[in-house]
Amino acid sequence: MAENVKLVLWSREGCQACQEAKAYLKEKGYVYSNVDVGGKDYLRDVLEVKYGIRHVPVIEVGRNQTYEAIVDSDFNRLEALLKS
Repeated sequence: MAENVKLVLWSREGCQACQEAKAYLKEKGYVYSNVDVGGKDYLRDVLEVKYGIRHVPVIEVGRNQTYEAIVDSDFNRLEALLKS
């Protein structure tokens, strides 16, 4: 993963798909920040404004002040973005 790439995982406790995303990122050795949206509707509002969705997990890939969202645990797309 390039040094100028930032990963942010939006998740919540008790979410099986979120746990799978965390496990995937850990397995790959990716450094990421986690935003726990549990009980915080204002954070889901942020997701809705940015990407038109309120569900998690969402993995944001940031590069040059621009972020792109990976939803529905699309790890193939994540890998493609990280290689580009």
